[in-house]
Order: sequence, then structure tokens, then C-alpha cells
Amino acid sequence: MAFDHTKYSPAMHFDKPDRQWPSRRLEKAPLWCAVDLRDGNQALINPMSVEQKRRFFQLLVEIGYKEIEIGFPSASQIDFDFCRALIEEDLVPDDVRIQVLVQAREDLISRTFEALQGAKRAIVHIYNATSPTFRQKVFRVDRDGCRDIAARAAQWVKDYAAKQPSTDWTFQYSPETFSATEVDFAIDVVNAVNAVWQPESGQRVIINLPATVEVTTPNVFADQVEAFCEGIDNREHVIVSLHTHNDRGCGVAAAELGQMAGADRVEGTLLGNGERTGNMDLVTAGMNLYSHGIDPGIDFSRMPEIVELVEDITDIKTHPRHAYAGDLVFSAFSGSHQDAIKKCFAIQKEGEQWDVAYLPIDPADVGRRYEEVVRINSQSGKGGVAHVLERDYGVELPRWLQQELAVVVQQQAESAGGEVTGEQIHQCFEASYLNPPQGWSLDGYDVNRQGDTVSLSADVDGQNVQGQGEGAVGALVAALEGHTGRSFSVEAFDESTLGQSTEANAMACVRVSSGEQQQIAVAMAKDTTSAALQAVLSAVGRLTGAESAAA
Repeated sequence: MAFDHTKYSPAMHFDKPDRQWPSRRLEKAPLWCAVDLRDGNQALINPMSVEQKRRFFQLLVEIGYKEIEIGFPSASQIDFDFCRALIEEDLVPDDVRIQVLVQAREDLISRTFEALQGAKRAIVHIYNATSPTFRQKVFRVDRDGCRDIAARAAQWVKDYAAKQPSTDWTFQYSPETFSATEVDFAIDVVNAVNAVWQPESGQRVIINLPATVEVTTPNVFADQVEAFCEGIDNREHVIVSLHTHNDRGCGVAAAELGQMAGADRVEGTLLGNGERTGNMDLVTAGMNLYSHGIDPGIDFSRMPEIVELVEDITDIKTHPRHAYAGDLVFSAFSGSHQDAIKKCFAIQKEGEQWDVAYLPIDPADVGRRYEEVVRINSQSGKGGVAHVLERDYGVELPRWLQQELAVVVQQQAESAGGEVTGEQIHQCFEASYLNPPQGWSLDGYDVNRQGDTVSLSADVDGQNVQGQGEGAVGALVAALEGHTGRSFSVEAFDESTLGQSTEANAMACVRVSSGEQQQIAVAMAKDTTSAALQAVLSAVGRLTGAESAAA
């Protein structure tokens, strides 16, 4: 069957030539409302139990959400029971408002206020769909009929709330499918609702604008929000909220541009769980602010714990590349990425503004370990291999040896076909360079200096060798040439002190040649001279062993 794009209408367009939002920037966090326990719950194959909702609610409170939509008590006995449990067991902190959703029907509104009996602070959220598709095909009403549904429901909410004056009520209305509704009509409906609720007289009112199904690009949604904010009556007395979905993959972007267009509040779910492709992701939205130095007001430092709880309750695994929360989002396998990260880490100082290549935020801020940042496979390079060896074992290699070791590790990764651990890298390093060949261990040495000449006597596995040269290394090379009858040349030599993570205090790295052959060796010892002599011995031992094998 052919892929027939002609059956679909062009993307919705709304023209606002005088738009102001593109020149604005986000400078503070919005009011947040977490709707995991209602909208997120409705999207689950196995909806949450009361106990699961209790655990989720506690997490949301602990990390800082002050408005939490807890369910749809008029439509579900579990939601009703959970609402009652929160109130009767006094589980709602004084600074938190619980929110419940209800359709614009009196019997359901009555049941909702029954569920909220005794609440200290609560948001009653009513809605009815307002787009042409719903008006014409679902409800079969005209504009007047649709507006009357909303206004009548607003009056019911006001009347039932008056019967429970001890509760601090907030009224919320959503013109469902706002993003597919004519803006002028959305304004008309909301003005009718507010004429009943009278926010200008002190009643706290939230007007929520849902992209119930995301039908256009985020910039068009922002134009709609800006036009709405400019057009409604008593804007200064109303909290304008956004509720975006992710059908086009732009839920977060739409919410961000919508805030630039004038919205005060954002609804969403942790990790974006929700119907179809999901709700706007509160984690991404909050961390986007954080990454630019804006306090989101939510504590995401417990990210692994947050992910674990959400996965356990929803039975939905988080994608490993999920922004800020996935297992792999801070992990670099590419050699060039690893090299850049390593160099930035080397000069990044505590207290400085964060500026590390490929890492928009410090992984430690969301509870991630630096060990997870650089990981090695066949795509990795010298920088990554060297970083892991230094990070895990305190071994810092010279650049020329980093290149050599990277080749060895890459060969192992290609052979194994997967990731190479830090332990495996260290094993490669030891086997390839650090372990001295049999019969070539330094038992002891004696050095005498006369001017620029050094005389050395060394015991090598029970045999004594003697020589003279410029420095201890030169004297040992001369001694070994006399001992073996071959000539050797030290092509590269580096020595360094080691950190407290190893028993040795010094490390030496050498590359020694003999004729057409070369060998690299590394040695660690309590002092730099011992390390240098053992490294030369190991390299010569490998050379003579290689020559014997070749012969």
C-alpha cells in the first residue's frame, strides 16, 4: 500500500504578525503542576494502586512540587479512595495543593467535592473540549452550546465550593483541545467561565491551555498562547497554565515557547509518561532551566532514585538516551569526545562556572558518577583509554604511550565486540608493558658518580652487570650491551610520580630499540631511578626475547 500523505490536512497555522515572544527569554521557573497521578496514570496498562500512588505522591512532595494532580475521583474508586486517604491521614503538607480533574457534568462535580471534603487546599479542575471537531462531531453543539457547557459547569463548581468554606479553593478550567480551537472562541469561552468565578474579586483561578493533541509546531502554539493572554479579560488576575503533549515530539519546546508567550504555569509528568507519545516531561523542562543557571525549584539531585521509582510504579523503562535521566546521556564512547572531556576535566576547577565539552551539566549534580562519563569500546581513542586508567588507577601515561595502549585496547574491544571495563584496560596495560619478562627483574643496584660519568652495578635475577654512561639509564644500557653483545637505544623516556592510589611512588615509561625492532616497557617502584632501570631492563628483555623468537 502506498504511503498516502494527501489524506492529511496541512499543519494548523495561526498568524500573529505582532508577536513579542521571540525576543524574550526564560528567566525564572514557572509554577509547576505534576500530573503523574492522573494523566500519567490514565496512560498505564496497569493503573496505579492506592499504595503506589501514595509512594509517588511522597516523592513528588519531597523533590519540591507544590501542586499535584492526584486523580479523577469521580471516575475511579481508587482515585476517590486515594483522595480520601490523603485528607483523612493528613498526608498533604500545608504548602501543597492537591488537584483533581472532573468533566463539566454536575453529578461528577458533586462526587468530586465529596472526595475533597475536609481538604485544606485544593484545586478543582474542570474541562470541556472546544475545538471544531469536538463541537461538530462529538458533542454536536454550536459555539453557544459549547460556551454554555463551560459556564454552567463553572457555576456548579462555585456553588459546591461555597458549601465547604473551610477549604482554600482554587478553580481551574481547561478549554480541552485548545491548540486546535479558534483562539477567539477560546477567549470567548474562558471569559464566560471567569464571569462566573470572578478572579478579579479574589478567587484564585487557573486557566489551563492544553495541547491535548500536539497538532502544529511550537512557534504556532506560542502565537496562540500570546494572543490568548492578550485577549482575555482580567489577565492580571488569572494564572495561565500550559498542558502540552508530545505527539510531534515537541512537548517541552511548546511549553518553553508558551512561557515566553506569557504563560505562568506548566503541567507535566516525570520522564514524560502520558497518553500516546506522552506528556510534557517535567525532568527535561526543569533541567533545561537548571543547565542555564535558573533554579527550577525542584530537586533533581536524586535522579537515579527518581528514575527507579517511576520505572517501578509505571513499569515503563527509561530510554538510555533520555535527556538528563538516561543511563547513557553522560557517557562518551567516541574517541574525540573522550579526549575533549579529559582535557576539560583537567583544567575545570571546583567553584568555577561549569564549562566541559560535551557535558551541558555536571553529571554529579544529578547523582551520576564521573566513572560513567568515559566508557571504552572499539570507537574510543587514546584520550578515553588514558582517562580511565588515570581515573581508576592513578596512572598518567605520556602521550606517545597513550597512543600505543589505545591500539592494544581497541584490538581487544573489536575482538570482544563490546565495552571494555577499566579493569580490563588495566590488565591490558600490565600484560603489555608493566610485567617484566622472566629473568629480567632488578634485584638491586649501586651507583657511583664521578663528574658527568655514572658507574653502575646492577643485579638482574642473580646476575651482575656493570657499565658506565651519562646517567644511570645510560650506564645500564652500556652494561646490557656488554652483557648481551647487542646495541640498544632509548628512543623515548618519561618518568613521573604517582598518587596515593598505588603502593609505588614513581613510574617510568621507555621505548627501546635494537636494530629494526622496538619494545615499550613501564615500571613502577619506590623511587624514580629504580623505576627507570627496571623499565629499561623489561624493554631489553622483551627485545632479546623477540629476537630469539624471530631467530
